[in-house]
Amino acid sequence: MKNMKVISKILTILTIAFVMVSVMTPVFAAPDPSTYTGGEVDTSRIDTLGNQIITIVSTVGSIVSVIVLVVLGLKYMMGSAEEKAEYKKTLLPYIIGAALVFAASTVAGVIFNFASSI
Repeated sequence: MKNMKVISKILTILTIAFVMVSVMTPVFAAPDPSTYTGGEVDTSRIDTLGNQIITIVSTVGSIVSVIVLVVLGLKYMMGSAEEKAEYKKTLLPYIIGAALVFAASTVAGVIFNFASSI
């Protein structure tokens, strides 16, 4: 139970840091107003790179989570009663981690698409 509180605090801090970085990035990337000529900025390379990164993270996360699920499933089927109880304990953190991986890539994609449409 104590571990869950620590994990919850860490996730909260990471979420706050991610939001702060996401909000501040456009401010830090703004051009110097005295040198700005008013022309359009080509963002197609950034869009392509962002989409590639999100796709890679999502794909790698999916592959790793499926492999871990298969390994846990095999160990559960082959284990004794005591081992099965232990694997059941490790299953909840796995499910939370897999959900975070899928949610993180989805949220990053939504934020990226929203930011690129501005």
